[in-house]
Amino acid sequence: MIDHPSPNFGERRDGARPDMVVIHYTAMATAEAALERLCSSEHEVSAHYLICEQGQVFRLVDEEMRAWHAGAGQWGDVTDVNSRSIGIELANAGTTPFAAAQMDALGALLADILARHAIPPERVIGHSDMAPLRKIDPGPRFDWKRLALQDLSVFPKEMDDIEPDEVRFVQDLQAFGYPETPFEALLPAFRSRFRPHHRGPLDGRDMTLARDLATRFPIDHGKLTA
Repeated sequence: MIDHPSPNFGERRDGARPDMVVIHYTAMATAEAALERLCSSEHEVSAHYLICEQGQVFRLVDEEMRAWHAGAGQWGDVTDVNSRSIGIELANAGTTPFAAAQMDALGALLADILARHAIPPERVIGHSDMAPLRKIDPGPRFDWKRLALQDLSVFPKEMDDIEPDEVRFVQDLQAFGYPETPFEALLPAFRSRFRPHHRGPLDGRDMTLARDLATRFPIDHGKLTA
């Protein structure tokens, strides 16, 4: 762990505590360029951690503070995601696989964060999950299934296909936590994470995976506040 403080942070609002993790990629050519951007007061963006391709972990913002990584978006009833989350940036331009050393470091960091804050695996999400209209990271090359096998995130189970139904598909994804978003934006966001190599119209496999997420990992809207 290398401390490299960023000036871009503030207090978590209304006494909020971190109860989710948002994973990003930097979309920049090098980790050095990303580190400079995340620590520049001019750009007003940051994250709690940056992990480079070789597995080095930079701590930029203390977990007690509100880093500026998520922006506009929502997960369940949480609309101020920055106040409720820990943000992790992975040095990756978005066009290449994530390095093994980087994924190893991410796994170790996530295990520590989830244990210390009692965060359940289903609340480890991607930037595109909470902001499907405007974000695509960490993208289809990110290995969500690997995290799920380590109990560091979740992945739906394969079941018998269900007849395609756009309305029910959207309802199931919202039950899991996705924001109220048009179907045309939800489907690619969902597939980027859970069916990264699949194309075409909504099908029975999309339906059954969404149903499994809604059934096994429903957001408890009654306990969540913005």
